[in-house]
Amino acid sequence: MKISTLHELFLESDGISTDTRKIKNNTIFFALKGGNFDGNSYADEALSKGASHAVIDDPNYKTSEKHILVKDVLETLQHLATYHREYLDTPIIALTGSNGKTTTKELIASVLSSSFNTKATKGNLNNHIGVPLTLLSMNKQTEIGVVEMGANHQGEIAALSDIAKPNYGYITNIGKAHLEGFGGIEGVLKGKTELYKHLKKHNKQIFLNIDDPKLVNAAAGIKTYRFSKNEDSDVQIKFEKAAPNVVVSYDQQEIQSNLVGSYNFTNIAAAIAIGNYFKINPAKIKTAIESYTPTNNRSQVIERDNYTIILDAYNANPTSMEAAIYNFEQFEGGTKVVFLGDMFELGVEAEIEHQRIADLITNTATDKIYLIGSNFFKTKGTDTRVQRLENFEDLAHQLDIPNSNTQILIKGSRGMKLERILDLL
Repeated sequence: MKISTLHELFLESDGISTDTRKIKNNTIFFALKGGNFDGNSYADEALSKGASHAVIDDPNYKTSEKHILVKDVLETLQHLATYHREYLDTPIIALTGSNGKTTTKELIASVLSSSFNTKATKGNLNNHIGVPLTLLSMNKQTEIGVVEMGANHQGEIAALSDIAKPNYGYITNIGKAHLEGFGGIEGVLKGKTELYKHLKKHNKQIFLNIDDPKLVNAAAGIKTYRFSKNEDSDVQIKFEKAAPNVVVSYDQQEIQSNLVGSYNFTNIAAAIAIGNYFKINPAKIKTAIESYTPTNNRSQVIERDNYTIILDAYNANPTSMEAAIYNFEQFEGGTKVVFLGDMFELGVEAEIEHQRIADLITNTATDKIYLIGSNFFKTKGTDTRVQRLENFEDLAHQLDIPNSNTQILIKGSRGMKLERILDLL
């Protein structure tokens, strides 16, 4: 079946389904494959639950006209998404980076939604499946799309850019994330800036934080809209304080965010700059930033009994871990307790980076330190404030925290599930 014909069926449908547990009437089921399942085997179930058609790539499962046989279901989903994106011709802002992608995406969407019908990536559905699904969630009423792009090896951002064909791009930063897949920090820079290369090739534009020299160098020769703490840019956003929530000033007004940590300044500034580019009223930008509250274990501030908890357990890498530690060091008063969980996907750098972070935290004025996970367990040190635990299950037996006026930082990779610490407190 031609993509144009499939697109006509899509326009007549009520959207795309990839999970039979969430099938809705008149959706098109795409029988994707995974490591432990073959979506083709669920095609009949999808149809019985109300799907209008089932897209499959195994001829053994084609038993009716409602089964659409293609060479590869995933490629078909991606091609359909690109076809739909070109059909709509909606301006697309793509963003990637080592840290802060999802928070920045949510902030940008909040600002743009104050004046435009905006559709953005849900959660962190930012991969080769999530990006197509985001594009296919847009319709003729969508005025601006915000598409987050994630990657853990080179070539992924280039492929996602070819699918989404963005008009604008933004890279949050270049840090020590997914070092194993990218092959070191230079590999991260090369992989993330594939977005820049795509935009340059198609004469499109980037939003650029000119306070970041790595990104400034990578942006040479590309149309830019620049923001900075300094006046020498298209828009100036000043950092005021983070005590603990970040406060910035823009257009002679102070903006009080609900985000903790000075490292969130750039995320906020990017959203303000993009709102300014699209000529959104500064008062609306202020309201949008101030109304955004982080969720999903990202830089959340939780007040519980006599504890103030900074929960940042959605993900971690050496760059974000270091930033979280430095930020927590600025907090004043009370007992300070830190829980750090293993950082994943560091490859040969894992031992060095975990030891570096262990050394860093022991050089702060922290009262108790819990290092959790097989990598942190192997680190060396004689500081009596430190408890090294090979796994989370050992933590319950070692936990000893004062229950009055205590400030707590929880930071680790998603696989560590350190939000479980809340149940132990």
